[in-house]
Amino acid sequence: MDFDLSSLRLFVRVAAVGAIGKAGAEFGFSSTNSSQRLQILESELQVKLLNRTTRAVSLTPDGEVFLEHAKRILEDVEEAQTALSYNAKLMQGTLRVTASASFGRTHIVPFVPEFLSLYPHVTLDLNLTDTVVDIVEHGIDLAFRMGELEPSSLLAQKIDDNPFLLVASPDYLERAGIPKVPEDLVQHACLLFGKATSWQLIGDDGSIHTVPVSGPVTVNLGDAVGEWVLSGLGIGMSAYWHSGPDLRAGRLVQVLPGYRQWRCGRRGG
Repeated sequence: MDFDLSSLRLFVRVAAVGAIGKAGAEFGFSSTNSSQRLQILESELQVKLLNRTTRAVSLTPDGEVFLEHAKRILEDVEEAQTALSYNAKLMQGTLRVTASASFGRTHIVPFVPEFLSLYPHVTLDLNLTDTVVDIVEHGIDLAFRMGELEPSSLLAQKIDDNPFLLVASPDYLERAGIPKVPEDLVQHACLLFGKATSWQLIGDDGSIHTVPVSGPVTVNLGDAVGEWVLSGLGIGMSAYWHSGPDLRAGRLVQVLPGYRQWRCGRRGG
């Protein structure tokens, strides 16, 4: 059995006013559409609900029985909607969220006003940092992570793929040349994140290349690498969510497109 709530509401209203066209008009339905909806309802139930004459519409005995059920169904639906709305309004307390600084500024911060308007009794404690925070120790409710997660009793849900790519500005590549193979990166200015001393790249053919890298600057903030790459300072490793818009606009070019990040080698200590 398959009928929509609009048809149920229409039937209940027809029973009240005794006219299909008048009842349908209250829901924005034409007389023809209203009659079709009621016919479909009768077909689904396999009973005749209404006696139709040129002057009036009245309920059949089956229609009288179904009317009470229809009213209860609509009341239950309205009660459920009210309960859900009430629960949403009652959501309260502090929600502690952590994410990388770059990701948070781009994909979380712009949506905070809308979130708080939907849940006015919730206080958001947003920790944006490129340092991985211990979720349990700091009482974090929700964390956005990039990369492979270690086995854990915590619940995790994959949002999307996020490959790390090598990118550079057209200006830089025009000055310094375009790397043809991973080993060419040794001759380039590489903008390093954290304690990276080498980049391990995996090719489309599955080959893995470990290349020592160096450059004029090392930083622990992903946004800084992104800005420097755009300014033509060198080649950087960038998550696709961060560099995608600039790649599509032509402000950045993917370097060694047949390779992506495998992992970064780091200094000891």
